[in-house]
Amino acid sequence: MEQFTKMIKARAADKDGLRVVPFFACREAARECGLSPREAEIEALKNGVCPSRYMRSIGTLGLEGQAKLLSSRAAVVGCGGLGGWIVEMLARIGVGELVLIDGDVFEDNNLNRQLYCDERDLGMAKAEAAARRVEQVNNVVLAMPHVSFIDEHNGPELLAGCNVAIDALDSNKARRAVLSACRGMGIPFVHGAIAGYYAQTCVCYPGDKPLWDRDDAPDKGVETETGNPTFTPPFIAAVEVAETVKILADLDGKLKNTLLWYDLQKHDLQKLKI
Repeated sequence: MEQFTKMIKARAADKDGLRVVPFFACREAARECGLSPREAEIEALKNGVCPSRYMRSIGTLGLEGQAKLLSSRAAVVGCGGLGGWIVEMLARIGVGELVLIDGDVFEDNNLNRQLYCDERDLGMAKAEAAARRVEQVNNVVLAMPHVSFIDEHNGPELLAGCNVAIDALDSNKARRAVLSACRGMGIPFVHGAIAGYYAQTCVCYPGDKPLWDRDDAPDKGVETETGNPTFTPPFIAAVEVAETVKILADLDGKLKNTLLWYDLQKHDLQKLKI
């Protein structure tokens, strides 16, 4: 580690008040010192040097926050409309390990909104497509795809070692299974849902009980009537990712005991206490 630290400090330069090491210089130093790319980036950050790929994030996250992200594991449960955008943002911001869970494959009706669905990949497993994309965007991030649907039986196994789970699901039954596993592990569950112009999100901590966590709650909502257009998934995915990053990097402003509800048609936002 000492040799690596000397090498990156020598190759770093000042940029806008930040010591920055170029992408390829960091990778080369890692190879020469026998470190994995992720180990190298974490070590650089801990020694006050920012790998260049993250320099636009440091003003928000700080060096310590970025290092915490790279040392974290998050599960994205569902890799379709919401999940694809969530995976993309988490990979780019540098969450170190992503558990990608989805038993579904791409169909032609996914082409309107699902980031990783294109005409060449119809029939491909969504979790595998997401993992392929992560490797292309940031191969420091370890993507672990699971082509399976989560339930009360496999939830604890699939979420093992995760610091947070992120909701990109389309049924309340599946949400309850994930929330139950999160409670057992003592980790937060970042909830999100979409329907037409509407979207909502909240963060469920182990002691919380959201409205959909009851046996008489309908499994589906108004999305069966409104559908899901192109623009709503990336909107609420960004809010979910912001909350996830605040949790993993231990930043201020975490959402607690509040559900955010949006109407993008009327430009209405409501904050509902839960």
